[in-house]
Amino acid sequence: MENHNSIKIIIYSVLVAAVIFGIILLKAVSFSSYKSVLFIYTIVITTFMFSRVIGSFFYSLPDHQKTNSYAPAVTFVIPCKNEEAVIYKTITTCFDVDYDKNKIEVIAINDGSTDNTLKEMLRAKSALKGHDVTIVNWEKNRGKRHGMAEGFRKAKGEIIIQLDSDSYLERSALKKIISPLKDKSVGASVGHTLPANKDKNILTKMQTAYYFMSFRALKATESIFDMVFCCSGCFSAYRKSYVLPILDDWLDEKFMGKHITFGDDRGLTNHMLRQRFKTIYVDDAEAYTVVPDDIKTFVKQQIRWKKGWFLNSMGILKFIVMKEPFVAITYFVPLIVLTLLTPFIAFKALIISPLILGIMPIAYVGGIMLVSLLLFIHFNIYVKEEDRKYGKYMFLWSVLNMTIFSYILIYALYDLKNMAWGTR
Repeated sequence: MENHNSIKIIIYSVLVAAVIFGIILLKAVSFSSYKSVLFIYTIVITTFMFSRVIGSFFYSLPDHQKTNSYAPAVTFVIPCKNEEAVIYKTITTCFDVDYDKNKIEVIAINDGSTDNTLKEMLRAKSALKGHDVTIVNWEKNRGKRHGMAEGFRKAKGEIIIQLDSDSYLERSALKKIISPLKDKSVGASVGHTLPANKDKNILTKMQTAYYFMSFRALKATESIFDMVFCCSGCFSAYRKSYVLPILDDWLDEKFMGKHITFGDDRGLTNHMLRQRFKTIYVDDAEAYTVVPDDIKTFVKQQIRWKKGWFLNSMGILKFIVMKEPFVAITYFVPLIVLTLLTPFIAFKALIISPLILGIMPIAYVGGIMLVSLLLFIHFNIYVKEEDRKYGKYMFLWSVLNMTIFSYILIYALYDLKNMAWGTR
């Protein structure tokens, strides 16, 4: 088995070298053709993505954050609205994990649901007699942040597990995600989440590839610097004593006079970072979540995510620049700039250049394909063998993300003042 893995690593290394050579060759050709903003953008974004992927190869938890001896009391906090189809499974599977059941508490908050969510919550509580399950019922919707805050305040556990209402854990995931928190300098950790409905259609298959890249490439690289910028709401762990002092400030976050209702996970992560606590990614703490399986729901989700990304990135930017200038210069600022530029560069490359200037977007499209190939190689190195079939969707995701999906950001910024949740 070890020999087989060594051969695979050598093969993948050769492929990575080929990608590097292709990028250099492509840039040399395009540079000899014309010098432009498009050229600069293409070379910067390919270099940026390449550095992220290479950085992720160096990810690993330090030895003092790997332990099975740390077993504190934990509380699952699950805010929920209109999730009658999944909430029963989410609650009941919290007790299926490999952990002392007497140290597990579940607090589920029904946030003004208009379907049978409350009924399913109570059914789960009834099925879990003898276990510590609390159902909080709000007849009127107050928002996810308030639901999370209610659970944080009521929690008896030393560690709080933030779990989305449509997520569930692998059996060993709980022990693994809390392991880094034995180190008191760690404020939060985030697990590795993948779609539970990955085979539903082509959209969910693309998201399977995207989720893996987002976690195992981007969060893994961020974790090297102990600064994961978003401990995702689908599955994260927080030390309660670090969260309680900042709850009111987190709840009171505003934009243009209105309370911010989205980006709750990024906002809470930002508060951990401002308190100078580490935020860590745990690649083998696995969870699954239900992802949108239709375009309408997907676009609404992306609008909300991009609003949360922009507001929280702007909110933490000054702190990152002051505290970690290296991370700011090499990662955080380029990520913001490149993300904001992408829709405009795509328009120039695919519309203006070929139709008005007569320049075909060979470098731009080639850059996308080379980055996609690099991500595909990375995917096949780390993904489970049974999931390798989703690797090819990395190409489709990359193309759509660098073109059509990039324009979702434009609308999100236009609609920034609208604090509606969007997907329900």
